[in-house]
Amino acid sequence: MSFRLAAYAVCIEDGRVLLARHVSPNGESNWTLPGGRVEHAEDPFDAVIREVGEETGCDAVVERLLGVDSRVIPAAERAPVPGGPEHQNVGVFYQVRITGGRLRPEPNGEIAESVWTPIPDVAGLRRSSLVDIGLTLARTLPATGHVAPVAVGGLIRH
Repeated sequence: MSFRLAAYAVCIEDGRVLLARHVSPNGESNWTLPGGRVEHAEDPFDAVIREVGEETGCDAVVERLLGVDSRVIPAAERAPVPGGPEHQNVGVFYQVRITGGRLRPEPNGEIAESVWTPIPDVAGLRRSSLVDIGLTLARTLPATGHVAPVAVGGLIRH
């Protein structure tokens, strides 16, 4: 089984959430939260700020920890390499506020654009399950920092 520790930013302003459009090497596109892998010896708190800057061009500050999500992606459902080993993703979700900068594509990266999206419009987007997890954590602020797994299918992907 492969493993990844990642940090994700849930940025909500005026009923809109900041989403990043990820384009995979094979050209498939889906919306996700700004964020990504925590580097070796990096604190997830620092990683989320770094990832927001790299992916969106914006400066940000962490306002609070929202929660942690752990999910195993079966080998048959892995993209872009179905049939590889099962994969466990542990995501640390933070409520983040944008303090400066300007939205732009990720230079030499897989984020083609970042946009402020009205929260009601999210349901109609092809998106990562991370978006639903982050929005649920932000809406409910569970004392345990845990939400039920999000079913994958239809417009929702791993």
